[in-house]
Amino acid sequence: MTSTTNDLITVGWREWISLPALGLPAIKAKIDTGARTSALHAFSLERYRHEGRDMIRFHMHPIQLQTKTVVVCEALLKDEREVTDSGGHTELRYVIETPLHLADTAWPVELTLTNRDNMRFRMLIGRQAMNRRLLVDPARAYLQGKKNIKSYYPPG
Repeated sequence: MTSTTNDLITVGWREWISLPALGLPAIKAKIDTGARTSALHAFSLERYRHEGRDMIRFHMHPIQLQTKTVVVCEALLKDEREVTDSGGHTELRYVIETPLHLADTAWPVELTLTNRDNMRFRMLIGRQAMNRRLLVDPARAYLQGKKNIKSYYPPG
């Protein structure tokens, strides 16, 4: 089977994306071909039921290396899974599904929720989320444009 690049979006090793269903108009993400699953920064997680469905409410710091700005997000809880991080540590994580917006297109992705305050990026996009949509040029960054993140979030 031959692969085609006609419909693929070429991205660098890091890109600006948005998760509008979570109230996140801009977030810097690392495109991580070494990671199977995608991860989103989350803390103060609260699982609850609403209209008979399992939901998750969490807080997140959308600005890299800054903890003053906080966004409260809510999503339908899709699953709980054990995930092994790059350091070999296994953690049980909540899993949500939400549309990821990049380069004038959007598609649903699964995200595991974990505290990434000590990590450089608030979000990792793993291979499953790339889902035959992205072509990664690891030597470049922001091929889909740069954003001034502070214009998206009011001063904390």
